[in-house]
Amino acid sequence: MIAFEKYTNQDNTATVYYGDCLTALRDLQDGSVDLIFADPPYNIGKKFGEFKDVWPSDEEYADWCYTWLALCIKKIKPTGSLYIMASTQAMPYLDLWLRDRMTILSRIVWHYDSSGIQAKKYFGSLYEPILFCIKNSNIYTFNANDIEVEAKTGAVRKLIDYRKEIPALYKAKKIPGNTWYIPRVRYRMKEYEEHPSQKPEKLLERIIKASTNANDLVLDPFGGTFTTCAVAQRLGRKSIGIELQLDYVKIGLRRLGIATKFKGEELRALDKTYVRKNGNGIHGDVINEKQMRLFDVTI
Repeated sequence: MIAFEKYTNQDNTATVYYGDCLTALRDLQDGSVDLIFADPPYNIGKKFGEFKDVWPSDEEYADWCYTWLALCIKKIKPTGSLYIMASTQAMPYLDLWLRDRMTILSRIVWHYDSSGIQAKKYFGSLYEPILFCIKNSNIYTFNANDIEVEAKTGAVRKLIDYRKEIPALYKAKKIPGNTWYIPRVRYRMKEYEEHPSQKPEKLLERIIKASTNANDLVLDPFGGTFTTCAVAQRLGRKSIGIELQLDYVKIGLRRLGIATKFKGEELRALDKTYVRKNGNGIHGDVINEKQMRLFDVTI
């Protein structure tokens, strides 16, 4: 029995594994990956295709995470990095475990807004935590200049720094702090795919630019909509994505240009229809350029 299926584009810069990451990761060479971005199921009851992310206990979920994390760490180069996302409930387990095996440089908060009600009897969650870890604190990739953002003090308020020998304006650019405001992916956005927890391209772009260089290898053990791999490809990096659910594998094959058909099925982007519901019924509402700009974000 074949444990996984493997698909690669013509120039061998993008690879998709269809199978369980615990099996597929063992097919990769140790010490070969420059960056791993891991966004596993959160153990909060979401349904991903035929899979529902519920474990019998927090401890069993954590043990599962430790198993694939141990495999991931083996695949990272001595100069490489790991970014991992998790639920706010689970992250303490992973944080403590990783401290004994890697150096945690940053604990990042990705926060966003919501048009819906998050909670009525407590403060709802509008953020997800990310750990930025490295193997060797003496040598690792961090391209600060590639991810600079506007500094509100220098660029907007135009305050003067009088501490300098010759007073001057504060810098207009700075390295982002560890709180990142980036809107979640919405249906009307061009990058949207049919997935319950798709991460924004802007989020992955910052991570990949910061922690890799051209032609470096990026690995995502939970491919989902293969945003990690698609952004890596656009930025001139190599990528490997692993995914257990067939519907998402087909998204990856299409987004990465690996295949236009899968076992006789034509791979096509989601045919989105834009409708507006009101008291008079449902009316077609084709999105226009002005509406699309509502989803633009500068980070």
